[in-house]
Amino acid sequence: MNITRENIGELNAIINVSIEKSDYEATVNDVLRDYRKKANMPGFRPGKVPAGLIKKMYGKAILVDEVNKLLSNNLSKYIVDEKLNILGDPLPNEEKQEEIDWDTAENFNFVFDIGIAPEIEVKLDKRSKYPYYAITADSDTIQKQIDAYTGRFGENIPVETVEENDTIRGNFIQLDADGNELEGGIKAEKVVIAVDLMKDNAVQNEFIGKKNDDVIVFDPVKTFESKHEVGHMLNISHEEAEKIEGNFKFTIIEILRFKKAELNEELFKKVLGDDTEVKTEEEFKASIKSDIEDSLKYSSDYKFAIDTRDMLVEKTKMELPDDFLKRWLVATNKELTKEQIDNDYDHFIVDLKWQLIKDKLIKENEVVIKEEDLNAMAKEMAKMQFRQYGMNNVPDEYLENYAGQILSKEEDKRRVFNKVQEDKLLDVIKSKVNVDIREVSQEEFNKLLEK
Repeated sequence: MNITRENIGELNAIINVSIEKSDYEATVNDVLRDYRKKANMPGFRPGKVPAGLIKKMYGKAILVDEVNKLLSNNLSKYIVDEKLNILGDPLPNEEKQEEIDWDTAENFNFVFDIGIAPEIEVKLDKRSKYPYYAITADSDTIQKQIDAYTGRFGENIPVETVEENDTIRGNFIQLDADGNELEGGIKAEKVVIAVDLMKDNAVQNEFIGKKNDDVIVFDPVKTFESKHEVGHMLNISHEEAEKIEGNFKFTIIEILRFKKAELNEELFKKVLGDDTEVKTEEEFKASIKSDIEDSLKYSSDYKFAIDTRDMLVEKTKMELPDDFLKRWLVATNKELTKEQIDNDYDHFIVDLKWQLIKDKLIKENEVVIKEEDLNAMAKEMAKMQFRQYGMNNVPDEYLENYAGQILSKEEDKRRVFNKVQEDKLLDVIKSKVNVDIREVSQEEFNKLLEK
C-alpha cells in the first residue's frame, strides 16, 4: 500500500491511496474460507461447498468490504501520523478519481480531497475590553421572591366571618323547583369553594360576612360558569355534571383564610436550611439577593461567551478552504439543498472559526477536564433543577445521586463535558483580557439579549 499527498496551497491537499492485491489477498481468502466452513447449501455437506462457488457468490462483496476497511483504516492512520488538522472529512476527488471495476481490477487507486485547518494566532491581552454584564437583583425582584416564599410556607387558618379571598368548606344539597330538598338529588359534604372564583357578583356578595352554620341558596353552575368545575367540586361524573340545573343549599362548616408566613427565623430556616446564620429580615433580604444574583450569573456568563466569541472571531484573521467546505456540507447534509447551504454558510463559518479558536486556546493553555470537574458540574446542574421547584436545601447525597444519573447517559455526559470545557476556557480568557464589569438590571440585560 502506498499513500502520498500533494499540497494545493496551504488549505487544500490531494491524498492518493494505492492498494495492491498483496495488501488484501490473504484477508479476503481467510474470509472466503470462513464463509465456506459456515455455508449450508442444498446438495452439499456443511463445510464442503466448493470454494469456487463460494467465491462466485460472495467474493465481490467480500473484496469490496475488505478493501474499504483497508482504505478507511490506513487513511485515518495516515492523517493522524502526519498530524494533519483537517476540516470535515476527506472527499473523493471529482476529477482524478477513476471509476472502479470490482469485477476485474486487482489493484485500486483512490484519490481524496482534504481541507486543512489554517494556522491561527489568537491574541488575548489587557488592551482590549471585554464587557461582562453582571445582573443585579433590584428591590422589586427581591420582594417578589420573598412573597413567593412567604406564600409557599403560609397556611390556612380558621376565621369567623367570610371575606372576599377566603376559602369555605361546606355541605351541598340539591333543591327542587320549590326550594325543597330534591329526592334522590346530589349531596356533597365538606366541599371546598373559593369566594374570589365566583363569577356571579350577587352570590359572591351574599357570602361576604357569613359565619359557620349559615346557609346560602344559589345556583353553582351560574355562579362558577363551568359545569366541568362544578362537577369536579361535587365529585360527580361529567355526564351528571352536564345535567345539573337549579339551586343548591350550601351550609358553611368552616371558613379558612390564607395567611402568609411571617418573616422570622422559622421561615429563614425553612428557606435557607437549618444551619443558616440569618437572623434578621435585612440579612434574609441580603441572602435572597445573593441567591438571585448567583442564579442570574449563568445568564451573564452566557452573554459573555457570545460576546467573546463574536469579538475573537472578528479579531482573529484566518482563511478557510471554502469550496471544499461547501462540498463537504452538501455531501454530509443530504436533506439540505446547495442553495440552503449557500445561504447558511456564513453562520456555519462563524461556528467553525470559533471552534478553531477554542481548540487553539485549549491546547495553548493546557485546559484539562477531570472526572471530578464533571461530577461538580453535574451536581451544580442538579442543584439548579431542584431550585426551579423551590427546593434550595437538597441534601448532598441526593445531588450526588442525581449527578450520577446525569453522567451515566453518554449524551448528557457530553453536554456536561462541553459546559465544563467552556467554563474553563472562559476563565482562561477572563484572566488574560480586560474584563469590563457592567452592572445592569434584569430588564436592561433582557434588552441587551434582544439586540
